[in-house]
Amino acid sequence: MSSHQRQSIRIDLPGSSVVVNWSPAYRLPAALITYTSGLLFSIWLAYGIRSDFEITQSQLAACLRAAAWIIPLKLLLLSFSGQFSGILGYFSLPDLKRITLALGAASLLIAAVWTVSGGRAAPSQGVIVADFLFSLLALSGTRLGFRRLREMQPSRNGRKGAAGSSTRIGILGAGDAGASLALELSRSAAADLEVVAFFDDDPRKWKSQVHGIPVLGGPELLLEPERRARIERVIIAMPSAPARRIREIVEILNTARVKYETVPSLGQLATGRVKVSQLRPVEIQDLLGRDPVQLDTHHIQEMIQGRVVLVTGAGGSIGSELCRQIASFGAQRLILLEQSEVQMFQIEQELIELGYQGTIVPFVADILDFVRMDSIFAAQRPELVFHAAAHKHVPMMEGHPDEAIKNNVFGTAQVAELAEKHGARRFVMISTDKAINPTNVMGATKRMAEMFVQALAWQRNGSTRFMAVRFGNVLGSSGSVIPTFKNQIAAGGPVKVTHPEVTRYFMTIPEAVGLVLQSAAQGEGGEIFVLDMGKPVKIVDLARQLIELSGLRPGEDIEIQFVGLRPGEKLYEELCHVGEAFAPTHHPKIMRFVATPQPLTTVREFLREILPRLPVASPDELKALLQKFVPEYRPQFSGESPGGEPTLQRVA
Repeated sequence: MSSHQRQSIRIDLPGSSVVVNWSPAYRLPAALITYTSGLLFSIWLAYGIRSDFEITQSQLAACLRAAAWIIPLKLLLLSFSGQFSGILGYFSLPDLKRITLALGAASLLIAAVWTVSGGRAAPSQGVIVADFLFSLLALSGTRLGFRRLREMQPSRNGRKGAAGSSTRIGILGAGDAGASLALELSRSAAADLEVVAFFDDDPRKWKSQVHGIPVLGGPELLLEPERRARIERVIIAMPSAPARRIREIVEILNTARVKYETVPSLGQLATGRVKVSQLRPVEIQDLLGRDPVQLDTHHIQEMIQGRVVLVTGAGGSIGSELCRQIASFGAQRLILLEQSEVQMFQIEQELIELGYQGTIVPFVADILDFVRMDSIFAAQRPELVFHAAAHKHVPMMEGHPDEAIKNNVFGTAQVAELAEKHGARRFVMISTDKAINPTNVMGATKRMAEMFVQALAWQRNGSTRFMAVRFGNVLGSSGSVIPTFKNQIAAGGPVKVTHPEVTRYFMTIPEAVGLVLQSAAQGEGGEIFVLDMGKPVKIVDLARQLIELSGLRPGEDIEIQFVGLRPGEKLYEELCHVGEAFAPTHHPKIMRFVATPQPLTTVREFLREILPRLPVASPDELKALLQKFVPEYRPQFSGESPGGEPTLQRVA
């Protein structure tokens, strides 16, 4: 299809058709003809009203003399306001404002000419005022007409061009988001959607209309067969609604067997990077009920802006989000360090697409390679180090404790010591709630890494502030339960849950990373920060909700199967270790835990003891060695079945 064809719109009217061409070659002549005609008509009308339309030859001559210089003046000012570079068929309030300012400025100049010439070189004041008003009405009315012609095209191609081919849409939410969505869908040339009804929780809106579309009542009306028959698809346009209400609405829609989508979240809309019409499926995070986290972005930006920042594990779920947020806070240089070239490529390309090509410096490297890591630190001199590289898969690490110890303990120790050696201001270790009274290798190695970082902080040989941040499961991270459940649902089931009573804390990845940055900004050194994960969620409830979001029914379409706890798993996660005292911080979603650490010499001695055993010891022997240094660790040895309910201990 040619450029000319792509930018032309054909409007079929009864007995004829109109072709409106928006291509660049036609824009300037079309705008000149449109505006000149409107301005000429306006000045003639102003003179006509002044004389009750009994225009003499002398008055007509005066009108033409005035038009000869007033119209070019107005066209010049309209050009300065950008009216000849835009497309006539797109007209909104900013365009109206620019037209008003251009015409107002022209009228002021005409009035100035009238004052200086004593009324001889310009029309009378009454004509100037009338001409301004008529010009504004003529140009804005013409632009609105072109906009209407453009908007008629999708309705001809979609809803009205082929009877019965459109999809009848119901919008849940008759507020700003719903109204904007209906308007955008009516304008969209690609949409084959006809909004036929609104539904809203507010009874004051019932029996009213939004953009000519009726608000029938509450969402519960969709349970009535006669209402449901008119609606083929539903869009939930309630970005500020609490998760509890969204869960209720999803249950209604699942019962009604109606397909549904939702608009972006309030946080996404607030950034301005997405439009209300960018629909998406309802996700599990929409139903979990976490309130948006408010960050003290000033202190975060103060910490990051203009500094060199290193992120290890930059391609992982947490590491990649750290990179996105750190780049957005204006880091001078962002060093991406990742062992997997595939993951590195993905985050590098994403950041380049976001415009950070001049900021990022990628390195494919192993944190256990001392020579490579030392050369990177020496060359790049990072001021902030966020250490997210880790082995995190609980059942897998039960069979490979040697790799977990190498990566999670020795890798962390090496990166932390290099940060101190090369003068980094802050070192932030990403930890986990599984480090609390651990029952698995992954949690025990993370706890061991925390102990090393705390010991290093208390030694205070350098200026580096060391800290760790613990949090629970993040929604949608690689290897987490949600992608696993989705794959099982897609395969037709069953969805496998370990235990009917197992619970976990959940948080979104952007939320967790935002709080990590907030913790880093307020850390003095030696702390372990713990994020408020909200209320724990039963995994079986999560499975049911995911099945329902797929348009299926738990127990009927998809079976839920309980398979028993896996090696190293707990029924529920805990809040803190015995002996850790917690204190509030400046942020309500962050707590600070402080405990007296082991001396650094004691920690190093253990590392020297376990290092030669890594290649030769059995998994059970390595677990026993870990338990020797992390006494709260309760390992599961070979032949033992998982189980045992840990006692949750809180420190007052």
